[in-house]
This record gives sequence, C-alpha cells and structure tokens, in this order.
Amino acid sequence: MAEWNACLKADPTAWLLEDENPSVRYLTLTNILDRKQSNPDVKRAKADIMRTGAVPRILAKQSDGMWGSPGRFYADKYKGSVWQLIVLAEHEADGRNEMVRAGCEYVLGCSQDPESYGFAHKAKASGGGLHSEVIPCLTGNMIWSLVKLGYFGDSRVGKGIDWIVRYQRFDDGTANGPTGWPYDRYKMCWGTHSCHMGVIKSLKALSAIPKSKKDKRIENTILKASDYVLAHHIYKQSHELSKTSKPGWLKLQFPLMYQTDILEIAGILLELGIKDGRMGEAIEKIVSKQNDKGQWNLESTFNGRFQVNIERKDKPSKWLTYRAMRVLKKYYE
Repeated sequence: MAEWNACLKADPTAWLLEDENPSVRYLTLTNILDRKQSNPDVKRAKADIMRTGAVPRILAKQSDGMWGSPGRFYADKYKGSVWQLIVLAEHEADGRNEMVRAGCEYVLGCSQDPESYGFAHKAKASGGGLHSEVIPCLTGNMIWSLVKLGYFGDSRVGKGIDWIVRYQRFDDGTANGPTGWPYDRYKMCWGTHSCHMGVIKSLKALSAIPKSKKDKRIENTILKASDYVLAHHIYKQSHELSKTSKPGWLKLQFPLMYQTDILEIAGILLELGIKDGRMGEAIEKIVSKQNDKGQWNLESTFNGRFQVNIERKDKPSKWLTYRAMRVLKKYYE
C-alpha cells in the first residue's frame, strides 16, 4: 500500500471498481488510481454512466425537461428538478446529453432570478425565480451542478458566480450584518450568524471553477469562506470548540442535497488545495468510521424521497468509501 492509504484497515479498491456503479468506478479510476481520460477503462466507465445505474433511471423519469410538478422544482423534496440536477452532477452525468441539458435549461428558466441572478426556491408568474425568494444554499448548489454539467462559460452561470461573490456572507455571530436585500428576508439564511449550508454550498460552487478561471474576487471569496469553515474546525462551534455545531454533520450521507457532513466539507477544502491543522479531528473521525474491509457505511439517507433510491442505509456505501479515500489521499499524500 502507498503511504496515504496506510490508515485503511483493508483496500476496498477492487470493490469500488465493480461494474455495478459506473460513476464510482469512473471516479475511482481517475481520482484514486490516477488513470487518464484516454485510458480504455476510464472511457468505458464514463460511457456506462449514461447507460446503466442511477443516471438513466433518473432521466427516464423526466417529462418536458422537468421532474415533479410544474413550479415545484424546489418544494418537491427531493423529487423536483433542482434536486435531480444535484444528483446527476454528483454522478458525473454527461452534460452534452439532450435530457440533461433540458433539465438545466428548465431550472435556469424557472429558478434563476433575472434581476440578481441568484437562485430562488419559487418562480414568478412572468418567468424566472422570484426575487424575494433567492437563497444562498440553493444558489451554491445550482452553480456547482451547472458547472459540473458543462455550463461554465455560460453567461447566466457567470452572473450566478458573481451573485455568490457579491452577496454571500461569512459572519460568525460577532458583527452587525448588512441590511437590505437579500439579508432582510430570511433570518435562517441571513441572521447574525451566516447559515453554514449557505457557506458550504457557496464554497463548493467556487471549488468547481477551473483554477485558471478564478479571478481575484473569487479567490478572496474562497479565502473568506475557508477561513469561516476552519474557524469551526469543520464541524464545531467556533466560539466553544468543545461543542459540535450540527450533530447531523457527523453522520455520513450521500447525496446530501442542501445538507452537509464532515466528509463533504473536508473534501471541498482539499479540492481547493487547503490543508490545515484545524481539519485534523474531522479527518480522524472519518478514518474511525470505516469497517474492517476499509468500507464506510451509509449512515443517513433521504431514500424513499428520491426519484431513484441510492444505496442502502447502514450498509457499506461505495459512494462514501470512494469519497473517504479521495479525502484521505489528498490529506495524507
């Protein structure tokens, strides 16, 4: 075993490479085994994502470019259109596919606020997202999903990135926050302490931008967001580090939708090249959750509320095992 995976109780790589989950197979080949896109196994796995498994099953449930009831693209948790874009992006779906693009265009047309270019959880009658209902976690999730699905460079996504840079806050309960739109609408999103989910999903969105395309404004926003996360040691109360901010963050889950956990947060920081001693306890908790086969169990799930159920609660999860290995590889390598 290489040095980075010495913390594994066993090597689960062969299990991750089974054909049953082509998305995990593809990600394991490229991000754990460092195979190039030109590799025949990588090409086959990438093609299989659109042929077998969750992605074609989700696309089969699409109607007129959307999932769920018209206008309930967010409210239908977790069967509506915005949630399907997240799942498709997580599964490395091909953004060139006509049905994937139709889903992206539907969400851009009904959720993105034409005034601010943030994403709203309700649509207005004349089209686009309702200005008063723009929320940060949804904006971050949609920008991340759209970038992953090939929309980086689209002006609408660029303006959504600008929204994050301009409006996303990283207050830690110690200062008077700004007033006016959008801060006066939802206290849970814009109160005296910034919403953790808004911060994490915004940081996730910015992490998906190609490094060469991150300008100084984006880099400064990433710095503020990562400082906020590290002040919390990923999962703690920053002003009382003996306490956990959100107990649910210690239960590993996939997909997370607007929620988060220690594995996702650590993964976002490491994708950005950030390694810090304040991540150490979270990494130790991740390591401690593996079983004797070097696998991680699905500890929490929204199964039963998805269009397509993904893995089984309390059973070994290929998704979590891959993600844990990715985090440990980046942290220890």
